[in-house]
Amino acid sequence: MEEFSTEEAVKEAVENAEAMAEENAKAMAEENAEPSEEASAETANESSEESSKEEKEGKKPFKKKEKKKDKRDEQIEQLTDRVTRQMAEFENFRRRTDQEKAQMFGNGQKAIVEKILPVVDNFERGLATVEEGADPFADGMLMIYKQLLTTLEEIGVKPIEAVGQEFNPDFHNAVMHVEDEEVGENIVVEEFQKGYMMNDSVVRHSMVKVAN
Repeated sequence: MEEFSTEEAVKEAVENAEAMAEENAKAMAEENAEPSEEASAETANESSEESSKEEKEGKKPFKKKEKKKDKRDEQIEQLTDRVTRQMAEFENFRRRTDQEKAQMFGNGQKAIVEKILPVVDNFERGLATVEEGADPFADGMLMIYKQLLTTLEEIGVKPIEAVGQEFNPDFHNAVMHVEDEEVGENIVVEEFQKGYMMNDSVVRHSMVKVAN
């Protein structure tokens, strides 16, 4: 009985020792596994944080560049539009100024010609009473008259055709009407005062008699 009990005690002790050894080995394995998992988790977290940080850092400068580029392009467009508008305004101002200058110059010419025309009328009235070649003084006045007409013609002044032409209120001023069956209706039969034009603009209308 004692031998049997001793063998059983030894067997139980061996089984207990083996169980304890397995538990110790298992515990050590779990302890070794936990830090590795934590380390891997920390490594994964660090890598994810770094990647997110890199993405954030990568996105920010890219946005800044785009923003800076867009702002610069917008400024360029604004400056280009401003320059274009100023050039257009200046061109309009130049054209308007040129037109005003031309109009002022034309009005000045017209005013001077209007003052000269009565002198031309007086030359014609005086020369109409003198025969050409009969008086040296009259011949001299005739030369001056012709020179005056040439000068007026050079600046674009020319007489308006009246006698025999159809009456035109744009060029003729009818001061008298006459019944004449031999002449067509609304035809100028006589000119009392010669009219003149300058560069397609009437300086003075012809004063005429018109047949009804």
